[in-house]
Amino acid sequence: MKIATWNINSVRARVDRLLEWLKTRAPDVVCLQETKCTDDQFPSLEVQAAGYTAHLFGQKSYNGVAILSKRPVSDLRRNLGNDDEQSRVIAGTISGVTVVGLYAPNGQALGSEAFQYKLDWYAALTRWLTFAKGTPTLLCGDFNVAPAELDVYDVPLFTGQTLFSPKERAAFEALKDTHGLVDLFREKHPGMQAFSWWDYRELGFPKNKGLRIDHFLVSKDLLARCTSVEVDREARKGKQPSDHAPVIATFSE
Repeated sequence: MKIATWNINSVRARVDRLLEWLKTRAPDVVCLQETKCTDDQFPSLEVQAAGYTAHLFGQKSYNGVAILSKRPVSDLRRNLGNDDEQSRVIAGTISGVTVVGLYAPNGQALGSEAFQYKLDWYAALTRWLTFAKGTPTLLCGDFNVAPAELDVYDVPLFTGQTLFSPKERAAFEALKDTHGLVDLFREKHPGMQAFSWWDYRELGFPKNKGLRIDHFLVSKDLLARCTSVEVDREARKGKQPSDHAPVIATFSE
């Protein structure tokens, strides 16, 4: 089973890119983030024509997550069971695996209300995920956290900044440790520096000034089944790309 995660940064602005990518890479499941549209605005018919059913949790202009799947999806869940009005989490069971697609808050600036919301959101996610205990579990998406120095292009520049602060990295580690999850890319590529996001400004992508903030966190039974995981840099190239590249993982059945 091939599963991908992609912060598409407005699906309506990149429908053609998405459809071409689905055709060429042919994943079984895609978790999208930052769809930035309501469910009725999502290109569901086009996606269906490409062979996928779209399961949606959209929001006007902001956030928005989706699962596109060639396989049946059951036990669909949206958000964290609380009163959060932001559309950031969608989950379902696919071929016996609990698949969670998420878009974590950015945090804006250390000490801000947005930063505290991010920490609270991570704590809520960690509590909420207990429903998946005992099942093969896969979380994927834009976590907005670079877990280690290898995951940023300039450590001094990002030290003490959002996405790389000690509190955010601790929240990320607590999520992993509480549920026995591992960072799939880092497990498969221990010493490789590979980024998944590059700023549009200052030639971030051509100069490879990036961060690895899009992740797969998986239970150890899925780690054993993983045959490959990669960042699809090609999808970051060309006209009007997202600022994120997809990350693709393949698992034996």
